[in-house]
Amino acid sequence: MDALELLLSRSSNAKLVHPAPSGKALSNILDAALRAPDHANLSPYRFIVCEGPGLQPLADIYTHAAKTSQMDQAVIEKSQKMPFRAPMVVVAICKYTEHEKVPRVEQIATTACAVQNMQMAAQAQGFNGMWRTGSFATNQAVRDAFDLEELDEIVGFLYLGTPDGETPIKRQKKQEPYVEYWRE
Repeated sequence: MDALELLLSRSSNAKLVHPAPSGKALSNILDAALRAPDHANLSPYRFIVCEGPGLQPLADIYTHAAKTSQMDQAVIEKSQKMPFRAPMVVVAICKYTEHEKVPRVEQIATTACAVQNMQMAAQAQGFNGMWRTGSFATNQAVRDAFDLEELDEIVGFLYLGTPDGETPIKRQKKQEPYVEYWRE
């Protein structure tokens, strides 16, 4: 797929089935993440790839968080199923490193760019994904389960798999409300 076409037609697909990326396709996805813009080469990211039986520990983390946060029973039940909405989930974490020239927000942006690169690499190879955050990304029990320090951040949960049917392409937004030009 042409890179510009990929970027101009990018749309997420929440209906993901087996197979998940594996082998060279998964390696490409992870290598694309490591090519994200990274001021001072801090590599402020950590990725946890959950698939197959590895989805259950993620479900257990969500369920424990729902229970300890006293969420209602419907949320607790939903939490047990959430990771299984796709055959693979990549947990994307920004591991903050204090640096005089690279503020925390820039390190979070690097991790976010890495997630975008993963999603684009997946789509370029015939897969797709859904980047989710939600309340579990900031829940203290989830943060504790991933041994996050105070300034670390879960940037998202990237659900990956094969699209179940055609991916609906979002309508292209008009540039005018979002772009302005400053020219001489």
